[in-house]
Amino acid sequence: MKDSSHAPANQGKFTDPAVTADGSARATVALSKPETLWFNTGTLCNITCANCYIESSPSNDALVYLTSADIAPYLDQLEERQWKVREIGFTGGEPFMNPQMIDMARAALERGYEVLILTNAMLPMMRPKVRAGLTALNAEFPGQMTLRVSMDHWDRTRHDAERGAGSFDKTLKGMDFLRDEGIPMAVAGRALWHESDAGAREGYRALFEQRGYPIDASNPGQCVLFPEMDLSAEVPEITTACWGILDKAPDSVMCASSRMVVKRKGADRPVVLACTLLAYDKQFELGETLEQAERDVALNHPHCAKFCVLGGASCSV
Repeated sequence: MKDSSHAPANQGKFTDPAVTADGSARATVALSKPETLWFNTGTLCNITCANCYIESSPSNDALVYLTSADIAPYLDQLEERQWKVREIGFTGGEPFMNPQMIDMARAALERGYEVLILTNAMLPMMRPKVRAGLTALNAEFPGQMTLRVSMDHWDRTRHDAERGAGSFDKTLKGMDFLRDEGIPMAVAGRALWHESDAGAREGYRALFEQRGYPIDASNPGQCVLFPEMDLSAEVPEITTACWGILDKAPDSVMCASSRMVVKRKGADRPVVLACTLLAYDKQFELGETLEQAERDVALNHPHCAKFCVLGGASCSV
């Protein structure tokens, strides 16, 4: 590993999809067990977070709103390609800024899929029409839809440092609504403050208990703690030998089980990406159809190493 004080982080690394900087065979991952198909509903968001991995904001429309008409062909292709996914995920931006979010969720639920919606649970979700839509979906498809709320930290001050003053209380108001309506929810936090996993989970546990949220802070599926995504950090490349060294299987990596559909600004049609985390890196764009997206993915990005292989993160519940 190079000394990052004398050279830019990862200099010479992650340049060739076939080999690493030292000439070793780069690890690749096959779509071996498709479980989740993600739809990015658009990068517009009601807030600007300090460390947003996809740079969502009130002005970033690099990924435009998807529509029900956009997602229907992919739901058809899931059946045609026999992917047998269990879950349809919706992410953004803030999904509830998309005027067709409730309709898109319904389309997936009606086909029998579990639905996971990532949200900050703030004002876009709390509009009367959206709340009515969520309540109706939960009544019609009980236990089939989960909202995963982004809560950067269990502490108000730290959360607001990432998301802006007052955002913590607005998120709690949204979570109170989900609690009162009996809509299943989970939480996604960030490991930015160098506290232990156990310490962070204890903080969330106390908050959930105080507010009466039915979330198990000890369950990584219900309380997800994502590692920091820092492109300035030095990380190792993942070679084919790493699987044995790390005692880790390729099918444990996110791109073995999921793909994401996005529509770029100015594009005629959506495309399928290998990963939810790398929306702007064209090497992870696999084509316009699920059939084209079945090819192997080269782990040719620092996030592949730190976030997925070494961090062991997953975007699903």
